[in-house]
Formats: sequence, structure tokens, C-alpha cells
Amino acid sequence: MDVDLAAAYESCRELHKRHGRTYYLATRLLPAWKRRHVHALYGFTRYADEIVDRTDDLPPAERAARLDDWSARFLAGLHGAPVDDPLLPAVLHTIAVFDLDRADFASFLRSMAMDLTVTAYPTYDDLLDYMEGSAAVIGTMMLPILGSSDPAAAREPARQLGLAFQLTNFIRDVAEDLARGRTYLPDEDLAKFDLTREDLRAAAARRRGTPATRELIEYEVTRARAHYEAAAPGVTLLAPASQACMRTAYALYGGILDEVAAQDHDVFARRAVVPRRRRLAVAGRALLTPPGTPVTVKGGAPC
Repeated sequence: MDVDLAAAYESCRELHKRHGRTYYLATRLLPAWKRRHVHALYGFTRYADEIVDRTDDLPPAERAARLDDWSARFLAGLHGAPVDDPLLPAVLHTIAVFDLDRADFASFLRSMAMDLTVTAYPTYDDLLDYMEGSAAVIGTMMLPILGSSDPAAAREPARQLGLAFQLTNFIRDVAEDLARGRTYLPDEDLAKFDLTREDLRAAAARRRGTPATRELIEYEVTRARAHYEAAAPGVTLLAPASQACMRTAYALYGGILDEVAAQDHDVFARRAVVPRRRRLAVAGRALLTPPGTPVTVKGGAPC
């Protein structure tokens, strides 16, 4: 591997380690040769997200221009053009090695662009349209790297796991997203509990939820768990060497929902975090679990 490519992979790894604590821990359970490719995909998605979410002080037009410029450099690189970027050489190399579906990356960039203009979603179907690019395609990007005995059968569970992870983040980060002017919980769900976005802002301001906001979050947790249940059968379809990683990610992201429930679904009081001791224990159990062992769904039977 040339020096520039190695540096790009290292930059992706550092970005993953700095921002993706839960998934970075899980990735460490993969064989070393797979890890760098997972870091590359994380680096790609995180950098685009940083352009959208960490430049709030810039006018929307300038943020859009930055995303367009970076997307254009990425697309040019896909067509063989030289790329002067600290991350993209690793991303482009990973795409080439595994012949990843370019349409997944286009779908992802479309969703990132939506974040610059869309601030709310009327229905869950509308939110799913966004999450198709922001989350479901992450699962299908990852699948060739993880490997599978039956890629066709594993594809939908991989998509569902992406959706489960994304919805978990939305539940945990309601207050943080409100501060950015966005609400990912659908308007129709708020209406179901006689809530408005202003009610959510008020709860965030006082750092305490209400009975109605807690009922809303409990409802969304149930919806997220349904995505986890649909994803569970896919873990045993992965290559044996990849199963400990995904068992860990599955359990730790699901553990965020456990923490939300433990604080009576009040996501405004504090940010739900899985304690470090539990994270390490989950990873240890995953390493000791024989490949092919069914994943136990929270509140349900093994799948």
C-alpha cells in the first residue's frame, strides 16, 4: 500500500475512533484486514455528516457548496480522476476492492443534502425515505466487507440494522437535533400524543420531559426494537469472523434503548449512554459466543 493510501486509511481510523465510540469498539473484533475498510466507510459517512452538522455558523448556501464540492471530488475519483483529499483515497480503494454499489453512495449523499433543507418529516414513510440513504444503505455497503454465506438473504437484515441504529440515534439525540433546527421524530407521531415541536423545545430548554414526551419516546423505542428484531436473523448469515463484531454493535446500540427506558424515556434529562464496563462485557461475551448462535432480541425469543 502506498504512503498516501495508508495515511488516508489512518485518517479514517482516527475519525472513527474519535467520533464512533460504540461502533469502533465493535470493529476491533473484526480481522485486521477488514477493519481498515470499515474505518474507510465510517470516515466517508462521518465527514459528510460533519459538513452538514458542524458548520452551523456558515450560511446554508455555503454549507451546501462545501457538500457539493466534496461530493463532486468523490464522484470524480470514482471515475478515475486524481483526488486530493485526506480521506477519499481510502474510501475509493475500499469501493474498488469490494466492488461496492455506487448507487448506495449516491443515495447517502442525497440524504446528507436533505439535511441542509429539510427540518421535519410529516410521516414515518417520509422519514424512511431519508433513512434509506442515511442508514439502510450503510448496511448494504458494509455487507460485502463483513462477508456472508447468503448475501441475498442477508441484505434486508443489513438494511434493517442500519435503520435500527439510525432510529436509536434519533431517539437519544432529540434535544441535540432540536438545537440544530431539526426534528426527526415524525409530526404524525407527535400529534398522536398531542405534542408539537414547540413542546419538545420546551422540554429541551428545561431539561426535563413530560408524561406526553415520555410516551412518545416509548412509542419510538418500540418502533426501533421492531427494526432490531427484523435485523437479528442476519447476524448468523455473516461470515463467522464478522459475527462477534456485529453481535457487539447490535447489543450496544440496543443497549442505548435500554438506557433510555431505564431513565423513564426522558431523553431530555440526560443523554443515554451505555456504561464502559457494560460495553467491554458485551464485547467479551460476543468473542466467546460460537458463530451461528442465534441473536436474542430484547423482550423476545432468539432469532
